[in-house]
Amino acid sequence: MAIGASAGGLPALSVLLSGLGSEFPPIVVVQHLDPRHKSQLASLLARKTRKNVKEAEDRERITKETIYIGPPDEHLLVSRGVIQLAHSRLVRFSRPSIDIMFGSVAAIYGDHAIGVILSGSNRDGADGMAAIRRAGGITIAQEPTTAEYRVMPQAAIDTGCVDLIVPIDKMGSVLSTLFVEGRTRKWPEMLA
Repeated sequence: MAIGASAGGLPALSVLLSGLGSEFPPIVVVQHLDPRHKSQLASLLARKTRKNVKEAEDRERITKETIYIGPPDEHLLVSRGVIQLAHSRLVRFSRPSIDIMFGSVAAIYGDHAIGVILSGSNRDGADGMAAIRRAGGITIAQEPTTAEYRVMPQAAIDTGCVDLIVPIDKMGSVLSTLFVEGRTRKWPEMLA
């Protein structure tokens, strides 16, 4: 599962992660962060979940028990079971870029991917959500009225590629249900 957030993302991530069980698959998170400061995001989110939360490292193996947080000023990508960090150009004025992370998740995990877009004040993530949907994955946006900054989830919704629009306080239970159901059925059947 890949989660993208920006302005207002910390409260939304805290609520979402506190609603997930430890059995949930690996999670990668890109939160727009100030590149001039060391991030405390992993330690803050670790208080909200039973899963291990850590800042992602280049070429690190992805494990089920862990939530990987993209570090400031680095793009986070995934390849087959491995984290990749890249210090390439800004995308939509951002590094890390949610679009880049979602695109890599779509390319590698296809119809097994889940993309979640949370609060934010720009359009980063909308194109990546479309890539996950085209690959057959599930796309979920925070209900904009429950977002501190509604621009980012609304931009994703406006693409027409979002499968579910969920209030933040229901997000953890919806994702847990999708995970449990997804082990026995295909995503399109669950959304019908």
